Amino acid sequence: MHTLFRRRSLNLFALATVAAALFGGNAAFAQDKNTLKVGVSVGSAEQIFEVVKKVAAKDGLNIQLVVFNDYQLPNAALASGDLDANAFQHQPFLDNQNKARGFDIVPVGLTITAPLGFYSRKLKSIDQLPDGAAVGIQNDPSNGNRALLLLQQAGLITLKPEAVKNNTATPLDVVTNPKKLKLVALDAAQLPRSLDDLTIAAINNDYAEKAGLSLAKDAVIKEAPKGPYANLIAVRRADKDKPWAKRLVAAYQSPEVKSFIETQFKGSLVPAF
Repeated sequence: MHTLFRRRSLNLFALATVAAALFGGNAAFAQDKNTLKVGVSVGSAEQIFEVVKKVAAKDGLNIQLVVFNDYQLPNAALASGDLDANAFQHQPFLDNQNKARGFDIVPVGLTITAPLGFYSRKLKSIDQLPDGAAVGIQNDPSNGNRALLLLQQAGLITLKPEAVKNNTATPLDVVTNPKKLKLVALDAAQLPRSLDDLTIAAINNDYAEKAGLSLAKDAVIKEAPKGPYANLIAVRRADKDKPWAKRLVAAYQSPEVKSFIETQFKGSLVPAF
């Protein structure tokens, strides 16, 4: 009995050793996964990710898209574990969300730059902007700051230098406003729907596209094509070095996706990689 017990123990030890070698030697494989839920904003991001999905599939990576109509939801969904990654925001927006809402979300790769534009249903040129005009800007800190900087670049307002330096401008930082513009801060998704009630409004590219507005044809003020607001793929900090995160970024930053962006959007979206 003693000899039999020893043999069985040795056999179990050998099996455990083989299993440890198999799984320990392939730790990265064990941590990887082949199906990802990725949150994107409605519009152009959906179109681009249809190409990303095809490229990723060649690498055995299945991407399931979750589409959002609101900028406030994708990070909450990512932080709670409902998503594996999201791709809808630039770094200033992410920094603000992490600080304000206690998220621990980090970038893993760049995607596109979507130049911001001011649009109007009443004007054909910004030179026609009347005194006292109602000007819509985003009510979130990062995009609101971005809109105010664009108004300053157009010579319509002047902001406190410190706010410009720190990218923290709000309507309270306006120091000169010769046309006495009325700044109206609204949720980014609401601005296209409010365009009839405003003289001009800053509208992010994805919402502008959904509203049938073209940056090239319809914007009365617009950012330079390659500004500082490159969008990014974001994940929870614990996942930033996971193999699947690198595979997702590689699929997005592929030649196929870059070519699609340049061909499809003709400068209204610019690859940032």
